[in-house]
Amino acid sequence: MTPIRTTHVGSLPRPHDLLDLMKARLSGASYDAQRYESRVKSAVAECVRKQVDCGIDIVADGEQSKPGFFTYVKERLAGFEPRPAKKVAFFEAERQSFPEYYDEYFARAMKGGAVAPVVPMVCTGPVTYKGEQALRRDIDNLKSAMAASGARSAFMPSVAPSGAGSNEYYKSDEEFFFAVAEAMRTEYKAIVDAGFLLQLDDARAAVTYDRMVPPAAFADYRKWVDMHMEVLNHAIEGLPPERIRYHVCGGSWPGPHTTDVPLKEIVDLILKVKVGAYVIEGANPRHEHEWKVWKDVKLPDGKVLIPGVISHATNVVEHPELVAERIGRYARLVGRENVLAGTDCGFAQGPFYRRVHPSIMWAKLEALAQGARLASKELWS
Repeated sequence: MTPIRTTHVGSLPRPHDLLDLMKARLSGASYDAQRYESRVKSAVAECVRKQVDCGIDIVADGEQSKPGFFTYVKERLAGFEPRPAKKVAFFEAERQSFPEYYDEYFARAMKGGAVAPVVPMVCTGPVTYKGEQALRRDIDNLKSAMAASGARSAFMPSVAPSGAGSNEYYKSDEEFFFAVAEAMRTEYKAIVDAGFLLQLDDARAAVTYDRMVPPAAFADYRKWVDMHMEVLNHAIEGLPPERIRYHVCGGSWPGPHTTDVPLKEIVDLILKVKVGAYVIEGANPRHEHEWKVWKDVKLPDGKVLIPGVISHATNVVEHPELVAERIGRYARLVGRENVLAGTDCGFAQGPFYRRVHPSIMWAKLEALAQGARLASKELWS
């Protein structure tokens, strides 16, 4: 029997003492840099060991060193500057339908407190890669954690070019994103060369639908996504597709998600990305029914589907039998050998915005592994 293997999307909650150091570092306050680096390393070791203990086959570093997408770009790419006064667009259409909810949500989850609000990054000069030192630290920490825990396989997430920010320097947005792709190729290649699977985290392709339509037409949105798929393929050109997976983020915020783009409307564009695996939501109530898309859409030969069969957005722990049922739906449509069991999204949207309590998250990952074992028995019986 070849069992269904398990993995997740990447971002896991950071320990409280690491968050305290990270807050000081981000705010410009004095902090012990040596202690910070040491705590990042030990946090990676702890979370990898716990993933192995839970039964996760393809582990990650939990993004313990990364302070969120916007700051991550600032640390890895040159040519950007923060623009505190620039508005950040979040699920604009849905906010019009649920204004009272989102007033409370932003006041509680995204503003104030001990963490500075999200500050947009704007490109104001040539984009180049400058994150070699941070990247080497992440690679070394994950290798060390794998050796200590006995983990055999790991992936490392990296931001897709679409998540880099906005453009005020290049003649067109297309030229800008291709420049980002050229710069990020340094990171993508280093991850693959280190022996890890590269996960391209695309936090924009799906959620931009809410921001564009309306007032733009749906055709305009598809054109925008299609351009970004070309950018992605340019960024990974020459790298082995079987070592790369593409995560289509549906937005991890705990909202209604009534304006999410249907998978059936963009699945053809997603499959244009020349990778070995596609990581797509499939567990939350807004998208669970979309397993049916694969009745009509053929997964290309040699490709792998990593559907979310565990939700990151609820503290309810899925029953292993439900997990097995979800896995079975996909396996019977695309082939049991072409399915890995995953999660919908990261359990921490950023280091300071966790979605479930860490103790519950580990129980969920255990349920994921238990469900995968049940599904394996059923599918190979």
